[in-house]
Amino acid sequence: MLGLYARGGPAWGLGFVALVPWLLVLDCDRSTLRVLANGALMSVAFAAAVFHWFGAAIGAFTGVGALTATAALLVLAPLLQPQFLAFALVRQWVGRRYGPVLRALAAASAWVACEWLMPKLLGDTLGHGLFPSALLRQVADLGGAAGITVLLLLVNETIALAIGHRERGLRVLLRPLALGALIVVCMAGYGAVRRAGLQAPLADDAPTLRVAMVQANITDYERLRKEIGAYAVVRKVLDTHYELSWSAIRDHGADVLLWSETVYPTSFASPRSEDGAALDREIQGFVDTAGVPLVFGTYDRDGQGEYNAAAFLEPGKGLLGFYRKTYPFPLTEYVPRWLDGPVLRSWLPWVGGWRPGDGARVLPLRSADGREVNVVPLICLDDVHTDLAIDGARLGAQAIIGMSNDSWFTAYPVGARLHLAVAAFRSIETRLPQVRVTTNGLSAIIDDTGEVLANTSVGDQAVLTAFVSARDPSPTLMVRWGDWVGRAGAVFLLALAALAVWQALRRRAGAAPELEPVIEVVLLTPFWRALSGALRLCAGLGLLWLAFDMLARIGLQIQSLSQLRLFAAAVLLPSVAAWAIERRFAAQARVEGALWILDQRRQRIELPVASIAALRPWRLPLPRSGVDVRLAAGPRWTWSLALTRPQALRRMLAATGVPIAWEGRFAAARADLIQARADANRRRFDHPLLKFALFPLLLALIAFRLHQVIAFGGTFGEYYSYGLAAYLTGLLIWWASWSIGLMLFAAVLRVAIEAAVVLAMALRYAHTAALRDALEWLGRSAFYLGVPAWLAWRLLSSG
Repeated sequence: MLGLYARGGPAWGLGFVALVPWLLVLDCDRSTLRVLANGALMSVAFAAAVFHWFGAAIGAFTGVGALTATAALLVLAPLLQPQFLAFALVRQWVGRRYGPVLRALAAASAWVACEWLMPKLLGDTLGHGLFPSALLRQVADLGGAAGITVLLLLVNETIALAIGHRERGLRVLLRPLALGALIVVCMAGYGAVRRAGLQAPLADDAPTLRVAMVQANITDYERLRKEIGAYAVVRKVLDTHYELSWSAIRDHGADVLLWSETVYPTSFASPRSEDGAALDREIQGFVDTAGVPLVFGTYDRDGQGEYNAAAFLEPGKGLLGFYRKTYPFPLTEYVPRWLDGPVLRSWLPWVGGWRPGDGARVLPLRSADGREVNVVPLICLDDVHTDLAIDGARLGAQAIIGMSNDSWFTAYPVGARLHLAVAAFRSIETRLPQVRVTTNGLSAIIDDTGEVLANTSVGDQAVLTAFVSARDPSPTLMVRWGDWVGRAGAVFLLALAALAVWQALRRRAGAAPELEPVIEVVLLTPFWRALSGALRLCAGLGLLWLAFDMLARIGLQIQSLSQLRLFAAAVLLPSVAAWAIERRFAAQARVEGALWILDQRRQRIELPVASIAALRPWRLPLPRSGVDVRLAAGPRWTWSLALTRPQALRRMLAATGVPIAWEGRFAAARADLIQARADANRRRFDHPLLKFALFPLLLALIAFRLHQVIAFGGTFGEYYSYGLAAYLTGLLIWWASWSIGLMLFAAVLRVAIEAAVVLAMALRYAHTAALRDALEWLGRSAFYLGVPAWLAWRLLSSG
């Protein structure tokens, strides 16, 4: 199934089920050694099913033979495809402790984290196989191909879980299947909406260039050099490209010419001989005569060495600049200096000596009449890495230019198709159209949805023309966050490991559950509950409006006093007022004999426990969670109780021997949810003063000091220039800004945690308490560690 899935076409649906048999086998393996062996064998089977052609292609290129190279590929499969081992080991370890839900999330995180930490030679990941689906692949602008891999793994897990639990009845069988179906439906829904928006006609009339890709189909330079000599090879290549280029200008009205990688197999603008200098002048003369710019693959040199490069030539102006290939092919084009030497060269005589370039560069394509489009060039292996296209989009690129020499795929077109599919994901992630030229196919035109609008065939000599416009796409999540899925997976696993260590230490310490003879509550009449709830609702809506205004209008930043005034009036003041009301009516609940005692500062209420029939959790948790008390005589008690531990209250009352029931549909489940949230609370970490006052102040001081140094030349620059009042006002603004930002971030984390727990409860997940505890600690890690790490990254990257 994986072999068929990797070949593309209508078999893309197999990606959702292909790993199910392996997952069922992993569920049967108990020992770590067996799981490790299973992962290693699966990596070998995957390499044999999906990349058998790669071994044959390497064997033909190096001359060692297809059989030898394929055998080496299979032996090295656990190193080339290590995600199978990481996935299997993490899946077993987490499954033993936290159950199937967290097991699936952790195993998927291990897969993508492994692929991020140990990038593979061809950049392949499971998500690339969904490229034939025009709808589902659109999710890549959120999380890249790695994000699609995570979703595929989760759907496989739901199916495997359903099969494993099929004997428990249809209802149990359908729950995980419904979750898997929901993932696919959400992917399709997002894809349909995104694709419709991208395909809508644009109103602006942006400058447009017609780019002609010249595919000359001249391969095997080494054989030609032996037959006709080095100069004759260059002569043949150039003459063929001149002829096809004149045809592109004459017959297709080309504004720009694009030739493939290393089409000029020597250094341009730094010739090695008089013949080389004459050829350089000839190429520039052709560009001047044709009157159109030319981008072509060549070599570049400096004091550090030689580079595989793309040269940008303009008519009448000469060389505009070079882009140097950032990711030369290891052990063929490039060898690290620490590994290079005579011994390696004797073992691998085909190894080149190119150096890696400096990263993404955006250069303009300019027509004779002044139309201009900014492009980011990618050469061959560059387009299997997400970072270069994303960096190009951040630098203002409006299109991607791909250049490749896929001649070693001539006998193995599946390799060329895979390379094209992987390259197309760069357009989906950045929403930049792409023109891609290769030596002998597949040259292609790719739009911003990843659709291959046209392509040449392998082995053809052809000219392919495309229109490229100077439009700036809206930044995608991938452009904003970069290749974040693998990093997020690694952070998730580190946090999970830290949680496991902490839980082990707690178990070793033998901490006993805390007894609750007294429970903190707030006694509220209907009026005071309504007023306090309205204030809390106002604060929440104010924070939501502030977040919406930031997202829709000004970006994720506080940049005006009006925002701070809005925050103070709509969020801070209502919250303080609601807190004051709750402090005024705070009470302690306890049981003395057969009486339920509620002690307030100004009054004491005594109620016979026998007079209480049931407790009813509030359906609307305003001002926060709480319960109503129904008396045995029938009516509800006048007072309502706001509290965080309803189950503890029920156990306290039931300990007197009086049966206290929950009243209402799903009442027990709501009480469990509220109680579990309270049990997972840690006062040292979750206190509002620490989260939204002291912690933001620490971060604000760091950012404020940097602002003072940059804007005023020193830590107290604003104080010396404008006085203490201005200095403290600036510090207050920074403090408030960080506090607001962390409130919004905490709100997002809270929504995500509660949604995950509610979903687990709806699915009757047996380890909901452990799942909540894990998610709460992951949220704290993201809050207290992730935010400072993000700030440090921003400071270091900007520096």
